Formats: sequence, C-alpha cells, structure tokens
Amino acid sequence: MGSITLQKVSKSFGDANVITSIDLDIEDGEFVVFVGPSGCGKSTLLRLIAGLEDVSGGAIIIDGKDATGKAPSARGLAMVFQSYALYPHMSVRNNIAFPLKMAGVGKQEIDRKVEDAARILNLGNYLDRKPGQLSGGQRQRVAIGRAIVRQPSAFLFDEPLSNLDAALRANMRLEISELHQQLKTTMIYVTHDQVEAMTMADKIVVLNQGRIEHVGSPLELYRNPRNIFVGGFIGSPKMNIIKGAPAARYGANTIGVRPEHLGLSMQNGDWKGNVIVGEHLGADTFLQVNVGGVGTLTARAGGEFPARPGDTVFLSPDKSNIHKFDENGLAT
Repeated sequence: MGSITLQKVSKSFGDANVITSIDLDIEDGEFVVFVGPSGCGKSTLLRLIAGLEDVSGGAIIIDGKDATGKAPSARGLAMVFQSYALYPHMSVRNNIAFPLKMAGVGKQEIDRKVEDAARILNLGNYLDRKPGQLSGGQRQRVAIGRAIVRQPSAFLFDEPLSNLDAALRANMRLEISELHQQLKTTMIYVTHDQVEAMTMADKIVVLNQGRIEHVGSPLELYRNPRNIFVGGFIGSPKMNIIKGAPAARYGANTIGVRPEHLGLSMQNGDWKGNVIVGEHLGADTFLQVNVGGVGTLTARAGGEFPARPGDTVFLSPDKSNIHKFDENGLAT
C-alpha cells in the first residue's frame, strides 16, 4: 500500500505562508509529479510528507493512518535527494546496505536485498567501487538503490536529476519510469522541469505560491489548462498569451495559443509579423515573430520552413485550439 492523502495541509515560517491549505489524494502505485517555478513550495510540500518539516495545520494520512505527528523513520517512506548523499569511504554495496544495517537486518537478508536492488538498477558490476569512481548517473542509481532496499510504501524524489547533464537527465528519466513500472510503488517526484513532469507522471500537481493550481494527467493539463498560469507553464515552448483587442476578436479577454497551433505562411494569414529569431532543431523550427498590436509570438514550423530573421511571415491560429480565459485568468 502507498496511498497518501493531504487534508488542508499548511506550512508557515514565521509570518510567511509557504503552503496554503492543500488537499490532495495520491493513490497507491501512482507516479505523481509536483511541478512549479522556484519558490512555489513543491520541495517544502515533499518534506512535509516525509516528516522532515512539521505541518502548521492540517493532516497527512498514509495508508489510511494519520502520520502527521510521526517521525520520518516511522512513515514507511524513502527519500532520494538532489545531492546523492553517499558515503564516499564506503563501497556501493555498503552504501546500499547502510539503512538495513542500521535497522539491524541480518546479513543474509541484507545481501539478498542489495543484490536484488543492484540487478534492478544495473549496478551489479559496480558493487565494490567507491562513489568517486562512478558517473553522476551511476551515483544517483546507488542513491535510489539505498531507497529500494527499504521496500517503502512510497518513494519521494526531490529534484534527483538536477545535477546531471542533459543526456544523463534524459536517460535517468527513462530509468526511473521503468523502475516505477517494475516496482509498481507510489512515487512522488519534485521538479521545476515541466518536460520531466510531462514525460514521467501519471498525475501532475502544478503549484504556484504555495497553492495547487491544477491536478490532472499530463495531457489533461496540456489540452485543458484551468487558468493562464497552468497554460503558460505546461508545454515547451510555452503557450502564447494574447490580451486586448486581438483576443477580443475571438470572444475572450485573453486567449492562449500554443506554438504548434499557429499556422505559418509566407503569403497570407490573420497576423502579419517579422521574424526576430529562428531556432532550427532539425525536424522542427521555432520562430520568434514580432506581430504589431499583438506582441512577440512563438510559432512551430517544420525543419525546412524557409523563414530567416527579418523576413515577413503570416500567422493564423487554429480556431479549434484557442484557449480562452476570462478577466480573472480562468479558462472559459
């Protein structure tokens, strides 16, 4: 079991309210990602669940039992941090085994669990090495292995890939997703990277200034964002937000159009603009286009689209994919 329920959970540091009355249900076996800009409260919320911070109000229910006042070690959770927090003088084997030794588990049981974790994480050939002899990705796998051997009801990941380069991040995303499929254990993952959120999550929790803005599947948030903040945060490149007269034409105070929903032409279209920058990525080209009376818009085109900086282009929003928002920024 690994269900976690937050009931009106809040956290304050003095007069500063960091988390404001959050209600959230995480089902057993779900992969849930907390995402949001720096300072939104996502890591604080994870630490509250782990018991590393005390709540200021509300309750945390783990597997149907109130865990609000329990020590971290009594919650049945395992946390993987941004820094690997490995013991440099210990071998990989001893780093993974450490929490079991501290719990007084017998040697045979420790050996079995360490070997199982090493097999799952492809660390079998590295068990006798020291952390300093490993790559960043391998070290992060050791940290995950140390969590696996505890057989927790849920794993908590606090930005575990932020210290890795782009290629390793992509590989580790796949490995953690595969690990979730193997273990079928609840995982809560904190990141500021919405690409990680979109590619890994069963359910995304978008946080902003200590509040939940939207909870849903990646495609639900992408297709039907609840408000301007979610629409602008989820998606890469981000949604174009257009206000005033150009939006009023489409019957809204504000509209949002994703780059891939802007048709591009060198001949004609709804909006005329000048290309500022073109980013050629092979299969795709992203153009920054200055449109008079509208602003700077990002449009996605095929990799062979011929526009260059300074060229005149025409943009036309796909009317079936225009997101409309009211004066409060809420989707209509």
